[in-house]
Amino acid sequence: MSWYRNTVWFVKGLREYTRGGYESASKHFNPADVEVDVAGRSFLVTGANSGIGKATATEIARRGGTVHLVCRNKERAEVAKEEIVTETGNHNIFLHIVDLSNPKEIWKFTEKFQNEHKLNVLINNAGCMVNNRELTEDGLEKNFATNTLGTYIMTTTLVPLLEKAADARVRQQVVMTEQWAKAHRNIHFSVMHPGWADTPAVRSSMPDFYERMKNSLRTDTQGADTVLWLAVSAEATKLPSGLFFQDRQPVPTHLPLAYTHSPPEDEEKLMEVLEEFSQKFKSVSPGV
Repeated sequence: MSWYRNTVWFVKGLREYTRGGYESASKHFNPADVEVDVAGRSFLVTGANSGIGKATATEIARRGGTVHLVCRNKERAEVAKEEIVTETGNHNIFLHIVDLSNPKEIWKFTEKFQNEHKLNVLINNAGCMVNNRELTEDGLEKNFATNTLGTYIMTTTLVPLLEKAADARVRQQVVMTEQWAKAHRNIHFSVMHPGWADTPAVRSSMPDFYERMKNSLRTDTQGADTVLWLAVSAEATKLPSGLFFQDRQPVPTHLPLAYTHSPPEDEEKLMEVLEEFSQKFKSVSPGV
């Protein structure tokens, strides 16, 4: 029975994550939520040279925000920046080249950024799906280094800057979101699932899935919709900090009968371990 229920939930969830799921959910969206002027507010978007990150940065720029693009590949990032400026007419677009799998680079970047810029919203969009085990130059597994440790360092080091801002917001992974929401009451934390979108990451990391699903995948802009809503709408901050969203609605972080819950002590231990890891790389970062 549990296998059957989980199969039903998987099929239902897969359908909700496709373009059809977005089109169905969007019938209940209020367009006014994101029809806002964010001139004077500063946004940092990681992984912003393509896919959902670029779509998010473009929509924020279209609304007048100052956007900091944090990207790994300089050539692709420069092209993306020019395209965003041309499309939106917003010249307050700044480019920072950072490898988010390299904790020393992240420390160096955030320390410099804090001294030169203000920040209202941090959008941790960058991630990787490396199918074969790869180690970084620091001996870290690449998915962990980018998706977990990199996100941890980026966020914790920019929290003091966010604490100074009005209506500060952050988005990233589930457990860290919940833990940071408890620790930093002046910042609104949230995490979201974009659905299955037709992005370079999906095409390169999940080629078989892409071939089967390519006609049903969401567009970049559809995948970015909830990110944008969380970043700019007043409605998002009326909900509690630390929630997980799909199509502008808070949803459970675990499927029924999936047995994926972690004990609170394990989640607290994760944060302690990440802090220990991050400090090791800070001590050897250039200029420290």
